[in-house]
Amino acid sequence: MLLQQKTAIITGCNRGIGKAVMEVFAENGADIFACVRKESDEFFDATARLGEKLGVSITPVYFDFAESEEVKAGIRTIISSKKQIDILVNNAGVASGSFFQMTSLQDLKQIFEINFFSQILFTQGISRYMSRFKTGSIINIASTAGLIGGAGMTSYGSSKAALMFATKTMATELGVMNIRVNAIAPSITKTDMFDQMEEKARNKLIESSALKRPAEAVEVANVALFLASDLSSFVTGQVLRVDGGLTT
Repeated sequence: MLLQQKTAIITGCNRGIGKAVMEVFAENGADIFACVRKESDEFFDATARLGEKLGVSITPVYFDFAESEEVKAGIRTIISSKKQIDILVNNAGVASGSFFQMTSLQDLKQIFEINFFSQILFTQGISRYMSRFKTGSIINIASTAGLIGGAGMTSYGSSKAALMFATKTMATELGVMNIRVNAIAPSITKTDMFDQMEEKARNKLIESSALKRPAEAVEVANVALFLASDLSSFVTGQVLRVDGGLTT
């Protein structure tokens, strides 16, 4: 129970890595604000069942990272609870793939709006609130696409690279308030994005790794658990690669 008596905010909880993080954190005793884009009975019922089963509070919060006013409303909703926020996991994001010469400026701006600008806006609001308590851990879910490049990764990879650079800046500035900030850079992981990838590109990444397989979402979530817990109390400003030994 590494997160007992702690409260976490997790974005993008309806599937993939975000859902796995929510489940792992709940299993370790955390109360959770589970942020998703659209309200649905299915998500509400699933979080209610999970919370009841594990004896934790899971509160759905609905807003769209493509809309800055909705992001601000999400911040206000969470802060109005007056609960101490100990952990923020910025997982929400969108995938994109197109060759550099065919990437429109409009598409580039849209990807950055969701994967970077809104992440910054949300983290600014939540970190100001976290600062009152002089403690906390912020975890940004990035990608090895922002570290190693690759064809078709102009918009997505650049947005994740920007998030990783911002992670180091946040860590430097928020450290004086005892708030740690780290990023996780997964490689190919079994999520919806995995299913959407071209098979040839997917297989190339798998073969380029030492373990010769994609990650399971829970394997990324377990690293987030480490960074969220007191086990990583002297770890900040880092980008942890969860890539199965990717060699390219």
